[in-house]
Amino acid sequence: MARQKLGQHFLADRTWRKKILETLGVAENDVWIEIGAGHGEMTELLAESGARVYAIETDPRLAEQLREKAAPWGDVEIFEADVLAVDFQKLTQERFQVYGNLPYYITSPILRRLFDSTANIASIHIVIQLEVAVRIVAPPGRRDYGYLSTLCQFFAKPEIVFKIPPGAFAPPPRVTSALVQMTLPGERATLDVRDESRFLGFLQRCFAQKRKTLRNNLREFFSGERIAAALKSCGLTTDVRAEQLNLAKFAALYTEFAEE
Repeated sequence: MARQKLGQHFLADRTWRKKILETLGVAENDVWIEIGAGHGEMTELLAESGARVYAIETDPRLAEQLREKAAPWGDVEIFEADVLAVDFQKLTQERFQVYGNLPYYITSPILRRLFDSTANIASIHIVIQLEVAVRIVAPPGRRDYGYLSTLCQFFAKPEIVFKIPPGAFAPPPRVTSALVQMTLPGERATLDVRDESRFLGFLQRCFAQKRKTLRNNLREFFSGERIAAALKSCGLTTDVRAEQLNLAKFAALYTEFAEE
């Protein structure tokens, strides 16, 4: 039975599960953290590939069933927990990779939680709603480019591997899904950002209202004259919008305001 209240759609089609596994490049003795293990649809395949698997499942009944089911699978540990409350560094001190079939309504919070542990994460592979996937990979200048795009691209290099039809899931969602792969690090490796937390907060302010110019979105925090001077220093016009800027431009603009 699907956990509708949790927005979960299980990847029931084995053909699609195998196709996903082939893209993961699982090697023997790899460490994988699985988010939303469900009935073990992917847990078993990861374990069969020789990986050590830490499977997180928030539903107590499913977690208990999965413990019994996974007993003969090899090096698999089942954790009944809310992924948003998990301390990944306490889960394992080793460098790990992530796979997850994420509930659509908490995709962004889960990603933000993962990005708190980027020092230990080699890659992230998630099945999510296609619409969200398009936003994550969108480049500057595209309609879908926004704060989520800059957040993910700051920490990782995201790409859509392939689309997954509703029929691959039980029950079928009303939308098309996609497998997104994120290789770390992202653009943060080449940007000189001293306080990443403040920088991400700055990005949120810049995208506060997409229809407004960048200047108008920042008026709440800085004077019009200060904003105009910073934009000019970065070679930007006063009517520029946030969706037109790449991360390097955002970093340069942030530096102009950093002391304030």
